[in-house]
Amino acid sequence: MTKENLILLADAYKYSHHKLYIPGTEYIYSYLESRGGKFDETVFYGLQYFLKEYLAGVVFTKEKLDEAETMLTEVFGRKDVFDRSRFEYIIEKHGGKLPIRIKAVPEGTVVPVRNVLMTIENTDPECFWLTNFLETLLMQVWYPCTVASVSREIKKIVKKYYDETASAAAYAGIDFVLNDFGFRGASSVESAGIGGSAHLVSFSGSDTIPGSLFAKRYYNAPTAPGLSIPATEHSVVTLLGEKGELDIFKHILDTYPTGTIACVSDSYNIFRACEEYWGTELKEKILKRDGTLVIRPDSGDPVQTLLRIFSILMDKFGYTTNEKGYKVLPPQVRVIQGDGISYSSIPGIFEALKQAGISAENLVLGMGGALLQRVNRDTQEFALKCAYAMVNGQPIDVQKMPVEMDANGQLRTSFKKSKAGKLALIKENNEFKTVAASTQATNLLQTVFENGEVVRTYTFDEVRKAATL
Repeated sequence: MTKENLILLADAYKYSHHKLYIPGTEYIYSYLESRGGKFDETVFYGLQYFLKEYLAGVVFTKEKLDEAETMLTEVFGRKDVFDRSRFEYIIEKHGGKLPIRIKAVPEGTVVPVRNVLMTIENTDPECFWLTNFLETLLMQVWYPCTVASVSREIKKIVKKYYDETASAAAYAGIDFVLNDFGFRGASSVESAGIGGSAHLVSFSGSDTIPGSLFAKRYYNAPTAPGLSIPATEHSVVTLLGEKGELDIFKHILDTYPTGTIACVSDSYNIFRACEEYWGTELKEKILKRDGTLVIRPDSGDPVQTLLRIFSILMDKFGYTTNEKGYKVLPPQVRVIQGDGISYSSIPGIFEALKQAGISAENLVLGMGGALLQRVNRDTQEFALKCAYAMVNGQPIDVQKMPVEMDANGQLRTSFKKSKAGKLALIKENNEFKTVAASTQATNLLQTVFENGEVVRTYTFDEVRKAATL
C-alpha cells in the first residue's frame, strides 16, 4: 500500500519557513504538551502509530518530490516558496530518511497537564527547518491521547460507582462497562482505528473493529483487545411489524440459546417489551439460558427510562441484594444504555441508580460520537512549541509569553505561555515535573525515533498496564 506523500503533509505556510528562520539557524528543538483542558491529566498514546505509518524508513524520494513540486507550485502560484533542494539534500545525504530525533514519555503513561510529553529536534544542522515542518502531522497525536483520556476518566466514574454499589464479583466485568459504538460516527476509517484503539487502553468492549486492527498492527497486540457480542439492530426487530415483535424476540433467543446476546427493545414500546414480552412471555426461557440477555433502550431520557425499566425488570425477574445493600438482577438479565451517553451524562445515570438502590453492575454503556468524534485539540489544549535553538553556534532558550486582554479589559499573561530550553520529565516524590534537561534526575522521555528509525516500541499490553487506574 502506497503511503501518503510526507512532503505534502504540512500546513502550507510551513514551506516558507526555511527562508524565514534567521540566517545561521542550525538546530530547532520543540516540545509537545497538554496545556490544560477538560481533565487534569492526559494519557499519552498514539505516537507509535504515526512514527511507523508516516515517518519510519525512506519517506522522501524523487518521485514524491516531483509530485510535491507540482502541487505546491499550484498551491502558491509562485516558485519562490517551495525549495526542492531542501528535500533533495535529505534524499542524497540521508537516503530519504528523516534526520530527526524524537523523545517521548512511555506510551500509556498518565501525565498531569502542563508537562512535556514529547520533544523533537533535527540531527543535521542543514535540516533545522524540518523539526517544525513535522509539527502538523505529529500534532495529530492529540487525538488518540484525548480519546484515551476520555475513556480513562469515564473508567474512574465507573469504578467510583462500583466501589459504592457493586458486589466484589462484579469487578471482573468492569472492563466491559463502556463499549465503543463510534465507528459510524467517526470522520474516517483512520480515525476509527486510532480512536478505537485509544479507547481499548482502558476498556475491552468495542464494536469498532479497526481499533483492534490498529492495536495488533502498530502495538503488537497478540489478539484483538476489543471484544463484542451478537446484537440486534432495529432492522432485525421490526421486520414483522409491531404485532410480530414477540416472535422476533423468540427467534433471537432461539438463535443464540447460550452466551450473551443484546437486543434493542424500543422499536415500539420499551416498557411493554420489558413487562409483557421479556418479563412475562419469555421470562422462563430467559432464566433457563446459560448466558445473559442484555436489553437495550435506544430513545428517551436515559435516567427516567432506565429507572422505569429497572423497576419493571426487578418486579418481573426478581433481584438479590448484594453485600453493599444494592439490588442486582438475576445474571441472565442486564441492560445496556447506548443513547445519549457522554462523559457528562454518565455520572447522573449511575447516581440515579444508586439513589434508587440499584447496583451499577446491572448496567453497561455504549458510547458513539461523544467518544470518538466529540473531541478536538482544545479538549486538552495540546500545543507543540519551539523551546530551544542554536544559531551560529550559540544556544538560545526560546519562549513565547503572550500578554492578552481578558473579558474585563484587564491585561494578563496568557495560558499559552510556553516553556524554554531543553526539557526533561522527571518523577519526584511520586509527582511528575518538567525540568531542564541538564537535571541529574532520570529523564522519563525516551528516544523513540532517530534518523529514520523507530528505536523504541511499546506493546499494547505495556500501554494498558501503564494506564491502569
